[in-house]
Parts: sequence; structure tokens; C-alpha cells
Amino acid sequence: MAADTGSEEPLEVALSGYALINTPMLNKGTAFTDAERDAFRLHGLLPPHVGTLEEQTQRRLKVLRAYDTDFARYALLRDLQDTNETLFYAVLTSNLEELLPLVYTPTVGEGCQRFSEIWRKPRGLFLSYPNKSRIPSILADPRLDRVKVIVVSDGERILGLGDQGAGGMGIPIGKLSLYTACAGIHPAQTLPILLDVGTNNPDRLADPLYIGWRHERVRGDDYDSFVEAFVTAVTDRWPNVLLQWEDFSNANAGRLLTRYQDRLCTFNDDIQGTAAVAAATLLAAVRVTGVPLASQRIALVGAGSAGCGIAAMLLRAMVDAGASEAEARQRFFAVDRDGLLLQGMNTLTPAQAPFAQDPAAVAGWSLERSGRIGLYDVMANARPTALIGVSGQASAFTEAAVREMARHVERPLIFPLSNPTSRSEATPADLLAWTGGRALIGTGSPFPPAAFEGRPVAVDQTNNSYVFPGVGLGVVAVRAARVTEAMFMAAALALGELSPAAATPGAPLLPPVGELRHVAEAVGRAVALQAIRDGVAPAIPEADVPARVAAAMWTPRYRAYRRAAY
Repeated sequence: MAADTGSEEPLEVALSGYALINTPMLNKGTAFTDAERDAFRLHGLLPPHVGTLEEQTQRRLKVLRAYDTDFARYALLRDLQDTNETLFYAVLTSNLEELLPLVYTPTVGEGCQRFSEIWRKPRGLFLSYPNKSRIPSILADPRLDRVKVIVVSDGERILGLGDQGAGGMGIPIGKLSLYTACAGIHPAQTLPILLDVGTNNPDRLADPLYIGWRHERVRGDDYDSFVEAFVTAVTDRWPNVLLQWEDFSNANAGRLLTRYQDRLCTFNDDIQGTAAVAAATLLAAVRVTGVPLASQRIALVGAGSAGCGIAAMLLRAMVDAGASEAEARQRFFAVDRDGLLLQGMNTLTPAQAPFAQDPAAVAGWSLERSGRIGLYDVMANARPTALIGVSGQASAFTEAAVREMARHVERPLIFPLSNPTSRSEATPADLLAWTGGRALIGTGSPFPPAAFEGRPVAVDQTNNSYVFPGVGLGVVAVRAARVTEAMFMAAALALGELSPAAATPGAPLLPPVGELRHVAEAVGRAVALQAIRDGVAPAIPEADVPARVAAAMWTPRYRAYRRAAY
């Protein structure tokens, strides 16, 4: 049995009857023709009406829009994905702006918390710790032969919601849905994986419906050994696969990326994808404000793996823009749970160290209270031009701090990037009110237009979906063997070039969500070209790259089937 890869030839199918209509990637529902119903013994199993994909799309949208809650809509879409995958993607790709918040942030957060309630059909792989020795045989299933992109999580740091155990599978499923909807990666080439090493969430462990391994989280050498067994099995099974790490704890995310980034084609979206989209949005905002990137002063709230990834990419961009590395480092003010990061703190991680301020440089600051340099103190003394939040803490951007920032900066750049919406560092409406409508705002989750002085102000969703689907598309299109930092910088620059604000004053910083497929194609081309230049992809003529990228993009549609000969 094969899956549609874009060819116009009829698809040869060996399944029939219930087996065929219960295979999501092959099911057409009422769109099976009369001839196909004859050939595959479907008469009686389907109502007599022969429909079209367009009719089915409208029927599903009507039902979806009649539901009362976003979680109910999320559950309906998940059920549709597990029933008729082509229809699911036809609905999603034609309504990205409406449905992206349902299949991913913010609704996916509740989807992970309540994953055990709605789990019905297998999708992806749950690799549990007790099955460590079985991982190679689990991956050996022939139906997985065509896998090219894997998203894996261990469920420990789901968005800003913490440890969700096996419920974290909602994240790989959601991410890969966007790989397909936005970048056209064929669903049969994607595989969501959950490394179930237990959970320390008491609510999950006490829930009689919980579907995961009921055990406290495995730590230390046992955890590392399990991850090693997983990576080894993956590279043996698919030597050229792209593996994306997602929602691992701060303690594991960076070190796992460092350990494995030279062994296989891999990246961490929380670190590198978040950094690229933040950098792209900042680059777009720089054009609006007229303040050069190398002159920006950046306050960062949340110095975990995502925050340090953003700082590292912006540091490189500043150096590329003409600043020395020493000068650029002095322009970062990273605030974590213990306040402003300072050199000499014994809690600094290797990723945080480059962005710690010299204590002598802040010795003369006047502080709101002694003993700790908080966000307000940074605003009052360093006078940052940009404020970025990846703390996972609602209301981390206080009114006092934002108003103080606005006192010193004509157009403050403020990006509360934490997901889901309930964990955003501030709301756009508050930020506009506190800055007199002067702030340029990007959020991690979608917000409706914010009202200011009686007029609606559109809010840019600075979401990773602007970057990671295109990165995956570029990698797959040119068969890249590694993902380099330069490839993510190329993605950020490509996205920045698409900013509507670059051509139209007052326009949004980022393209509309409805154009994500166009964005992914542009990012994919930039990433593919950079992979070739970095020597991590075959030496393909650069002129051939656009065609290769376009050819790698699948569009959901029904193909004619013919019965396979026995």
C-alpha cells in the first residue's frame, strides 16, 4: 500500500471494505466514486451520496463552528485527523487563520492536559521506559518506511503548563500537523513520538483515565541511557531523518541538542525555532523604528533554553550588523528567577554565562529594593528598547516596568512569547494602554485585535509556525544531513524579508497566518540554499532549489484508486 505523493497516476490499493475506510490516509468517506465502491466492496458501508472534498470540507466546518468550546473543536479535529487525513488537511490548509489556534497554541495546551480523555486511535508512537529493549522492533514496522520528519517530546515542559506525561503527545501531533498544513510535508512522511519516562504530575498519576506509564519520572543515567537507545534506534532505522526535539525541560533541552546535533539531522524548536521567529520579528520592527539592530538594548525575561537561544541568535545578528561581540553582549539584560543575571553567580548555566552583566557595570544603579535587580530596575537604568518574555509566567511584564520602559523609548518593542495564552507575560491591550499605543507587539499565542482609543490594533502572533515548517521543508527538499545555526539565521532573514511593515508603514510585522504556506516555501528555499552552502546537503545547483522545494510540497486532494492485483 502506498500513499499519495502528488503523482496524478491512480493509486494502487490492496485494502478494501472496512479496512480501507478505517485507514485515515486512504479513507475518502462519501467521496469514493461508484466505480471505487464496486471495486473495493464499499456499497452499504457508505451512504449512497457521492460527494466531493469541497462538500466534505464545508460540512466539517459547519459542525466545527457549531461547537461551544475550543476544546470541543480541538477534539473534533483530532477525531477527523484519525478518520480521514486528507479531509483534515483540506479543512486546515484552507482555514489556517481560524484553525491554527485550535490544532496548536493555545488550545493544544488543554488538549495535552486532557489527552487521556479523548485518546481513541493510535497516532504516532508511545515509547515507554519499560519497553526500552523493544524500541528497534517498534520502529521496524513497515508502515513507517517513508518517515522523513520526527517530532519527539518527553512531555516534561508542555508550553507553560509543566509536566503532562504521556499527554505531551499532543505537542508532536500538533507540530507535525503544521509541517503538513504549512509546508506540505506529506503526512505519511511524519511521525510523532512520545518518550514516556513517567511523570511527576500528581494530577496525572491520580487520574484513573491516565493512559501513560504510572511511575515517577526517570532521571539521571537511566534517562540518558533511554534517550541514547532511542536515538540509536532512530538513526539505524532512518539514517537521513530530521528529528525535532520539543518541550523538554530546561535541564535536558540544551544538553540533548548539544549531544546529538552532530550525530544526526536535528534541532530543538524551543531553542532555535523560537530564536529565529523572535529575531525575524525584531528585524522587522527595527525597520519600523529606524533604530539599527546593533544599537538595540534587549531585556529578556526568562533565561532558560528558549531565552538563551533567542539571545544567542540576536547576538550573532548584531555582530553580523557590525557590532563587536563584546559590545553586543553588553546590550543584553537577562532577568531570571533570581533577578538580573550577573557574572559570578554560582547558578549560571553555560548558555546563560555569555549574557550575564558585569557587576561593575550595574554597581551605580538605583534599585527599587536592595539585594536584587528586577525587571523594573533594568527598565529604569538600562533603558532597553526591546523586551522579550519566555518565562511562562503570566503578568511577568508589570505595569510599572512597562510604563518605565515607555518613558525612555519612543517605540518600545515588546514580545510576550510564552504559551498558552494564560501564561503570556502581558496582554496586548494592557501593553498598548501602558505605552500610550506606541508599543510594537508580538505574542506567542494568538490574541484578537486590541482596542486603543477606540480603534482596533492588530496583534502579530510571533509563533514558531512561521519558521519550523519551512526549516523542515528545506531540509527534506535537498536531503540535508545536518541543521546548522546558519540555516536558522537564513530562516529568520527570509521571514524578516516578508514583513508587510517593510513596504507599508503601520502594517503588521509578520505576514498573516493565512499565508503560512507561502511563508514556509520562502523559508524552505532559504534554508535549502544555506544547507548547500554549508556543505551539509548534496551539491545541487542553486537554481534548482525553488523547484525542488515546490515539488516537496503535498496538497490535500483525493486521487483515483485502482484495486491492487493479488
